Amino acid sequence: MSSVVETRTASLSRGPDPKLKHSVKEEAPADNNIPDNYVSWTLKNQEPLPPVTLENLFENIQWLNLAVLTIIPSVAIYGLFTVKMQWQTFVWSVIYYFITGIGITAGYHRLWAHRSYNASKPLKYFLAAAGTGAIQGSVKWWCRGHRAHHRYTDTELDPYNAHKGFWYSHVGWIIIKPRYKPGVADVSDLSKDSVIQWQQRWYMWLILGFGLVLPTVVTGIGWGDWRGGFFFAGAARLCFVHHSTFCVNSLAHWFGETPFDDNHTPRDHFITALVSVGEGYHNFHHQFPMDYRNAIRWYQYDPTKWFIWVCAQLGLASHLKVFPENEVKKGQLTMELKRLRATQDGLTWARDIQELPVISWESFQEQAVKRALVVIAGFIHDVADFVDEHPGGRHLLVKYIGKDATAAFFGGVYGHSNAAHNLLSMKRVGILHGGIQHGLQDKTVPPAQRLRVARYNELGGLPNCSSSAVSDNEGMIG
Repeated sequence: MSSVVETRTASLSRGPDPKLKHSVKEEAPADNNIPDNYVSWTLKNQEPLPPVTLENLFENIQWLNLAVLTIIPSVAIYGLFTVKMQWQTFVWSVIYYFITGIGITAGYHRLWAHRSYNASKPLKYFLAAAGTGAIQGSVKWWCRGHRAHHRYTDTELDPYNAHKGFWYSHVGWIIIKPRYKPGVADVSDLSKDSVIQWQQRWYMWLILGFGLVLPTVVTGIGWGDWRGGFFFAGAARLCFVHHSTFCVNSLAHWFGETPFDDNHTPRDHFITALVSVGEGYHNFHHQFPMDYRNAIRWYQYDPTKWFIWVCAQLGLASHLKVFPENEVKKGQLTMELKRLRATQDGLTWARDIQELPVISWESFQEQAVKRALVVIAGFIHDVADFVDEHPGGRHLLVKYIGKDATAAFFGGVYGHSNAAHNLLSMKRVGILHGGIQHGLQDKTVPPAQRLRVARYNELGGLPNCSSSAVSDNEGMIG
């Protein structure tokens, strides 16, 4: 039986297994001796390739990659116009799309690139074979680029840098030689995996066998549709699984929400998950890359998570890593507070108490002869623009001009709502000398301001936090 854990203790490296016929020499970590300022140092000292222009375009194209990305869809399109689609072939093409897609998402990505769970040897062979059938390079090559992407997200050292545009992160990085070499990323742990060694040795045969031969043979032997198997389960399925994976580098950095972090481009969206076999909750994934899940809610579409979980129930996978729920909620809370802070900063609030002049009772009454001034809870309010709008009628306000209406406002005549308290605070123009009546201190803060989103440097007794001190000097109401 499998177990879901939050951490996993790394075992000590014992070097290559002497029992393995093709055991490789211990590989030193690629990032073992990099400088502390590696990113800035690299960008400063690495000479980038010159910008791509019409004159140098052909020498900057990676021709093998371009051939794969153009010939395969061309073959699929040719088959679409020349071969009748049989329903059995269509069903098999969809099934094999998910099989090879799972090879990438559950194998290349979550197992080998992020080590988010342990897989048994049979499961590893299945995932390696299925992933090879997607024809996206070897496990080691794929993981090296993906680890660099996570380490240097949105920088020049990110192989699929989303800041270079949607189409660059989708296919441009595959077709055009990068201006900078991708940042260093260690994959020495993968060199010791016997399944990856097996894939490396037989890679060319494996991509032919699982990429084209197997899907064709199934349809040919199964129901005699050799041509349909080649064109649809082979070429068309390959085209779809390519762009499904590419969407994780492009669409998932462009379309959706950022519920966990907005410092980088990764985003969460159901549509991206739908076209990428569950890899569309990318904002979560970039925050918690070691988690075997991409979607954390039961209703979110993540067939890769379900596949890994089922394998765990069958004893084929174990040690499924999940990030502590408490820390996940911190990320969500941080983003919720940021959104609330943005809303809060877009509102107009009552003047700070320190900015209000302190007025004597005599001065207040003198000025109330010319202005509609009312005292409530120790504050002087100018209600001139609200006299005719008062829901209880004009007369209720007029009779308190030049007087203290505290008792009437706080339930003597009517127990006013939070909205009324908030609106009243916007009409403060002064503070009555002598302070606030006993028992009304909490009324100095309008309801809308009793829970505020504050940055860390606004807390802890800093000067801009004080709101209780007022001047004793006489002044005129502005």
